Amino acid sequence: MPPFTDPSNNSNDTNSNIVTIDVGGQLFQTTKQTLTLGGPKSLFSRIVHSSSQYGPPFIDRDPELFSILLSLLRTGHLPSKAKAFDLEDLISEAQVYGVENLLVNSHSNPSQFEAFNLEKSLILPLSGRNSPSAIATTQYGSVHVAHGSKITSFDWSLQRKFTILTQFTAIDSLLALSPSIAAAGATDFSGLQLIDLKKGFVRETLYWENVTRSSSTVQAIGSSPEYLFTSFESGRRNSNSIMVYDLQGSFGIVTEIGHNEIFGANLDSAIPATKLSWVSGYNLLMASGSHSGPSGVLGNIKFWDIRSGNAVWELNEKVDCFADVTISENLSAMFKVGVNSGEVFFADLRNIGNENPWVCLSDNRKVINGKKEGAGCKIGSCGNQVFCSKGGDLELWSEILIGSSKKSEAGSEDRVFRKNIMGRVNDMCGSKITHLDFGGNKMFVTRKDQQFVEVWQSSVRGF
Repeated sequence: MPPFTDPSNNSNDTNSNIVTIDVGGQLFQTTKQTLTLGGPKSLFSRIVHSSSQYGPPFIDRDPELFSILLSLLRTGHLPSKAKAFDLEDLISEAQVYGVENLLVNSHSNPSQFEAFNLEKSLILPLSGRNSPSAIATTQYGSVHVAHGSKITSFDWSLQRKFTILTQFTAIDSLLALSPSIAAAGATDFSGLQLIDLKKGFVRETLYWENVTRSSSTVQAIGSSPEYLFTSFESGRRNSNSIMVYDLQGSFGIVTEIGHNEIFGANLDSAIPATKLSWVSGYNLLMASGSHSGPSGVLGNIKFWDIRSGNAVWELNEKVDCFADVTISENLSAMFKVGVNSGEVFFADLRNIGNENPWVCLSDNRKVINGKKEGAGCKIGSCGNQVFCSKGGDLELWSEILIGSSKKSEAGSEDRVFRKNIMGRVNDMCGSKITHLDFGGNKMFVTRKDQQFVEVWQSSVRGF
């Protein structure tokens, strides 16, 4: 029989705000307003709109699990007694009642991300011998991991996973378009593939051709709410471009920006973008790329206006080029880790346009001695915090708000940032960190030669 039975007669007064429900032989009372919080498509909504006259509606489900979900409706949070149940059981029950979205919002909400309380709480094992080559997350904490020719996906609860095999030898760029759809590309494989991860097939492949109509490989992927961005480089490595596709429709081409053709040995003027980040507060696309040559590591960072197709600001990196760079819109700043010094720098986006906007965050800046101290370091931001990997360790940089900020010589306010080393003693000095990403209330970390993903998370009420 179905889990919900609406008897021909219901003792609930249709004019009353109090609703009585029989769940597995146990009676519960709540209000119509509480039940409507489940949403119009939920089983709770059907109970509210029940027109029966005899006896309370009967639901043939576990009353203890029902009480957890009823508390979730009432408060928006899981009660402390929820820790006595397996999360998988709660997920299955929430799906029956049609309120899994409320469970997701309670258990893996980005607002619950607490940088100073993060701890390594879970290991996500991967099959095979390959280490992760790329990871991608969604807003509420599901994660896709590329390892070798495979992509393994974990749902928001990290309880369920599925793995598919792809055409790639190794995946270098991965972007989550939804919990079940990802864009994937590689530097040795032609085209960008849009993959249905649950069904395991390629929905579409997007290509770019230069004037010689040679094949193109993917260097980076990014997105905004409206657009999908892909950095392509020709197979002969003599041209590159950033293509903009319609993310809301059938992935049609919207425009092309940053098209470069390389002639002779003038490589510095046409470095392909290897990282694409959408800066929503400014409606700009940040594209960054670097390469190593006889004179050291050189790079550039460009901010593109998609509508005009123009670069509104460009920064050429020569002295201490970035090993990695990130944007924090909450802090209105851009951060980099220098490939030579290994130091963290920031540039205030409110003063964008300066020839050299970088300010070193360290009190004792290292002298550049020819060694690439920052090679392979990763930097990323989440909320008001910036995370930087140094070998196997993680640094957390936070801005210190001072009531009466002192002025610099240029007349602008000096901003003060301080560093904390993350994790417990046992978490430090591990293998070199290769990727950082954020989703829900979690941080995901991968390491060199390790066939798993670390999950760093602050404690969630109820679990």
